[in-house]
Amino acid sequence: MSTDSSRKNVILIVDDTPINLEMLFDFLVSADFKVLVACDGESAIEKAQYALPDLILLDVVMPDINGFEACRRLKADASTRDIPVIFMTALSEPVQRVEGLSLGAVDYITKPLQHEEVLARIKIHLSLRNLYKTLQTQNLRLEQEIQERLRSEEKIREQAALLDITTDAIIVRDLNYQILYWNQGAERLYKWKAEEALGKNAKELLYRAGVSQPQDNLKILADKGEWQGELYQVTKESKDIIVSSRWTLVRDPEGKPKSILTVNTDITEKKQLEAQFLRAQRMESIGTLASGIAHDLNNALTPILGAVQLLAHKIPDEQSQRLLTILEKNTKRSAEFVKQVLSFARGVEGERTTLQVGYLILEIEQIAKQTFSRAIEIFTDIPLLDLWTISGDATQLHQVLLNLCVNARDAMPRGGTLEISARNIWIDENFARLNIEAKVGPYIVMTVSDTGMGIPKEIIDRIYEPFFTTKKIGKGTGLGLSTVIGIVKSHGGFINLVSELGIGTEFKVYLPATDVAATESTQDNPHEIPSGHGELILVVDDEDSIRDITKIALEAYGYKVILASDGVEAVALYAQHQEEISVVLVDIMMPVMDGTTTIRTLQKMNPQVKIIAVSGLMSSTKKIEVSGKSVKSILPKPYSSEELLLKLHSVINS
Repeated sequence: MSTDSSRKNVILIVDDTPINLEMLFDFLVSADFKVLVACDGESAIEKAQYALPDLILLDVVMPDINGFEACRRLKADASTRDIPVIFMTALSEPVQRVEGLSLGAVDYITKPLQHEEVLARIKIHLSLRNLYKTLQTQNLRLEQEIQERLRSEEKIREQAALLDITTDAIIVRDLNYQILYWNQGAERLYKWKAEEALGKNAKELLYRAGVSQPQDNLKILADKGEWQGELYQVTKESKDIIVSSRWTLVRDPEGKPKSILTVNTDITEKKQLEAQFLRAQRMESIGTLASGIAHDLNNALTPILGAVQLLAHKIPDEQSQRLLTILEKNTKRSAEFVKQVLSFARGVEGERTTLQVGYLILEIEQIAKQTFSRAIEIFTDIPLLDLWTISGDATQLHQVLLNLCVNARDAMPRGGTLEISARNIWIDENFARLNIEAKVGPYIVMTVSDTGMGIPKEIIDRIYEPFFTTKKIGKGTGLGLSTVIGIVKSHGGFINLVSELGIGTEFKVYLPATDVAATESTQDNPHEIPSGHGELILVVDDEDSIRDITKIALEAYGYKVILASDGVEAVALYAQHQEEISVVLVDIMMPVMDGTTTIRTLQKMNPQVKIIAVSGLMSSTKKIEVSGKSVKSILPKPYSSEELLLKLHSVINS
């Protein structure tokens, strides 16, 4: 753990509870650490500045100065900024964890503390710190220790190999961007094997064409010998990722630059959570502003409307009456706009009753078929008998569906497919962790999808803002989706959006279910979900997290699982294990070989193959395209573990 074997690592533990300090002190001393203690934030900062410990274990919840503030002040001080800080906390909210990590902490340990976990995390971060120090002093060590080029590169490889146990990607490249070294962390992050990456140009392998990157990194690297920042990169499977990148310039014995050592950490999920949090904050700020403006407009419109109505009785001539009628009509229209703004800003109040959303969807279907262009095909998918109920205002939810359908219609001026569906979904912890507005429990999800133009990525974050619209002047007010989000939030729900240019858009409206019996059954009787009996399932999906979570869920219920990240790999695995595989779970939208092509290939290999098609954005046309004797079922994303297992059990026994 230490570069000097005779020196004990110094750990500073900070906690306002004496018994916690005593127990942690005794344990760390017995583990051969030198331990300092502090019972509050102020004394912790003073001891850190004086003693410069190797690592700090910092409690979050303390009086006067809490752990977050203490960490901020430590990171603001040049003498203590590089000391690793691990928070000890009982907090579990993602937003709070993001806040701590954004202040510079390296890790969290959840209370109550498990000593083995504490020791393991301390050892890892001490090792990482020592290695980072080693990288910072690379130039000095190379001048002192390495006498030839081959020995210097071997030294870098040895140091990078120590980090193979982490998820960090360690890459060495020469000054012409040719990759010289590629560790196991890089293989896991980018999906390129070392033999595939070595010798390749890093710019061509890791970056998407046309994506802007920092322009001053090479200049800073040349001036200071190191650079760090965030980079937007791409994996072998064309998946966009964001990495926290640290570059160190390596010189030869004569002091000339020869290569660049890079350490990349995947922060994609962290940035997504931060974006959700910032989006929620921005919408709240816009709502506050809109509420104030609407209040003032209402105050201004009220006397105007009253005066118009009074003047109508005092000025009898026909021309004046016409003008006053126009004035009254437009004043009321303005008041209606203000009402819509308030529904976004404050939410929408209304009488809540127990509702079956399936009947609302059938009403909207009739309206759409009677009023929309015949070039638009309209489909519904509603399991009326099985849908849970919700508590809501029928008129308001009718407005939500109608607004979404009208937007879908406007996105398909030349025709297309509009599909409206509803289904039950149990939101589990994995789903809730990635959606800050979601809570674990039963929901109804209503889906409105179209095959229209799609929404550009650069404006997706703004579509719910009041008065923001991409429609031509006179074609839209920019209040439709603002009203939708206001109504959904007032019902305790949230909205997810998937859109691809040229393919279409899908809005998923999640509303909390009130079917108590269904909720209790799902929570209290997990054993009623059918288990497998060792059947082998081939899971094909280009998303790492989906493959991993699906594998965990299936193995927990008695199935065996093999994974493929694209259609080509799936076909190869199926050829090897055809006799053993019971069902193939195939994502429809994948790079290299898409799901539809994969399904057709598997059907040619074995006409009896059983397939479940999975998609997060599937039109009715696409459903018809992938349907066939082999495709036993279609599973829409996001799916819960329960839905997956029930669907799989049904297909196996079909």
